[in-house]
Amino acid sequence: MNKTARKYRPNLSTLMNLCEVNYMLMLKILADKEQVGEQRCFSISDFLSYTISVNEVTRYTSLVTISQDANFLIGLMSQYVDNGNPQTANTLEQILRPKMVIRLYHDARMAEVISNQDIQQVKPRYDYPNAVMHLPDEKQQINAFLKEWLQLCYQLGQVQISLSSSD
Repeated sequence: MNKTARKYRPNLSTLMNLCEVNYMLMLKILADKEQVGEQRCFSISDFLSYTISVNEVTRYTSLVTISQDANFLIGLMSQYVDNGNPQTANTLEQILRPKMVIRLYHDARMAEVISNQDIQQVKPRYDYPNAVMHLPDEKQQINAFLKEWLQLCYQLGQVQISLSSSD
């Protein structure tokens, strides 16, 4: 029996659909007026919030970072620092505070994850198995995860707005 392994081929229509949905959700969250340095914090619960930061805005693209902040980690991190192990605290923080960098393509109306935590540049496909054990469809998985984050922020997130009093 001669078995040949079939190479994974990305499903472009599914990936493009995800990127279009992510763009639409991102525009709703950013209120379609992103400016460099702007930050929005979406509080989901007492223990979980997301911060969206605008890093770059050009004519056709924008670069945005979204990160998850788990507020219960502050006590946990300080325990490791107090015990003289800041390396463990940094590793825990990286694992438990995930972040993604997203490129918004305004002309194509798509948003795509370009880096995710330990992946500096997300490839369209990975051979499997590989040294870091990325899935063959890692890019699609990451963009689907972004969609879930954005839906959570849009549906349940509460944005703190500062009100100025005018007399």
